[in-house]
Amino acid sequence: MKKSYIKTIFSAVLMGTMVSCHDLDVPVTSELTPDVFPTNVSQFISAAGPAYVALRGNISVEYFHLQTLSTDEAIFPAKGGNWYNGAEFKDLHLHSWTKDHSTVTGNWTWLSTIIGTVNQSLSILETNMPEGTSKTQSLAELKMVRALAYFWMMDSFGNVPIITTYGDYSAHPNAKRAEVFAFLETEIKAALPDLSEVVDISTYGRPTKYLAHALLAKMYLNAEVYTGTPRYADCIAACDAIISSGKFSLEPASSYLKMFYPDNGPAMKEFIFAIPFDATATNSFPFRATNLHSRYDIPRGMVAKFKMPFTPDAAVSTLPEFYKYFNDATDIRNKEWLTGLQFYDDGSPVTVTTTKKGYDQFYKGADPSAPYTYQVNITPEVTLRQDVASFDVGNDELAWNMGYRNIKFHPDATSLNRNQNNDVPIFRYADAILMKAEAIQRGGAATSGATALSLVNSIRTARTAKAFTSVTLESIYEERAREFASEMWHRNDMIRFGKFENKWGYKTDADVNKRIFPIPNSAMLLNPALVQNPGY
Repeated sequence: MKKSYIKTIFSAVLMGTMVSCHDLDVPVTSELTPDVFPTNVSQFISAAGPAYVALRGNISVEYFHLQTLSTDEAIFPAKGGNWYNGAEFKDLHLHSWTKDHSTVTGNWTWLSTIIGTVNQSLSILETNMPEGTSKTQSLAELKMVRALAYFWMMDSFGNVPIITTYGDYSAHPNAKRAEVFAFLETEIKAALPDLSEVVDISTYGRPTKYLAHALLAKMYLNAEVYTGTPRYADCIAACDAIISSGKFSLEPASSYLKMFYPDNGPAMKEFIFAIPFDATATNSFPFRATNLHSRYDIPRGMVAKFKMPFTPDAAVSTLPEFYKYFNDATDIRNKEWLTGLQFYDDGSPVTVTTTKKGYDQFYKGADPSAPYTYQVNITPEVTLRQDVASFDVGNDELAWNMGYRNIKFHPDATSLNRNQNNDVPIFRYADAILMKAEAIQRGGAATSGATALSLVNSIRTARTAKAFTSVTLESIYEERAREFASEMWHRNDMIRFGKFENKWGYKTDADVNKRIFPIPNSAMLLNPALVQNPGY
């Protein structure tokens, strides 16, 4: 069911032409114009398609790197000079990024492209589509795609220009973060009545009322960060709109891990909104699963076929400061980590034969070329033993096995390239529950007989973890770390909980200006009306 729906989306967008846009003020153009297109139902669908293709764009690579590698959740060191990438990942870890940083620039470009593409699609459909429910719903859905992009932009860059008119190429100054927040709140509330309440395969991958409520809840939970004014009662109300709908439920332990497998999709009862991916499409979930894994991790079904290890091109590791939150031996979420001695599915050890120097490049014995066989052992610490300045752990077996790996988004044994079939959840039901718990803990009034403790324990029970007898903001923070590892929310959480200036790994920078990223230099050159963020 999942793949047939995704193929419908991808085949529809093939009728359209992908847009090109590297800044909010750069014209977004394609062969689709209100004068020549569209005129029938299939063409109306196609006109909306490019916005969803743009949404899929950078989410699983550059956006993941920006939100994850800038926190204590993950580190991406070089290995013998490989993956240094001009200090790209080092700077994210150390908080030493600049306005020319490639990942920062890539995210600004991607989010600007989504917004520009939506503006164009809205212009086309508003002009050509017949009046009626289908039109109002399509327009509301597109505006929610744009709202999601603007939320990510506001969260990452703070003050950004607000542009909603296709063909307006004048230089727009960036609006204050609080103004962007107010624009988004108005936009989402206006779209809500026209969004669908249906939650099934027919709406999977498209914005519904519940995405709107989830996005509002996330905004209200972070309102004090964005605007200086807390909105916890509003957060609780938005969460209640999701919880009371009866449309969603927590996955039990038996299916928790399956939510992130390559065959996930509309059957997942927790997915409020997910971005569909198909390994046969271009730029479909590349790197994400493979980079997070040890090169010796075995995808499901691979052992039975080949009895050989899977070898992705690199590995993003976690840090001990983050892994410490996985401290309950009964918790099903522990199984999303690759740690310690490795075994094949049949119980036999994963062994590698190399040389003594291949195992340890600093080996000083008289026989460096002698054969050496060892069982793969993933160790917790990440040590820059080759060179601290170049962020390098070395290029030997010891280096490859440094750092525990999160394997939540499991590699796809059926894929013949780096693309994956894993859909990416943006909002899950568990987030609505934990957002409500946190809002109550921060002073919001409890509703429907739920307390912060009962809400957190509902998550822990579903994940086979021991129930808490009490909760604090710290314990909620740690629960969010456990629940949403590798789902791109940790930077947002760290900032809200006042932890983004802490020390972890090799990072010591405590500059509060780093809570938002700089506006890229390329954007400033294209739009002289932009004002750079403080500290940059």
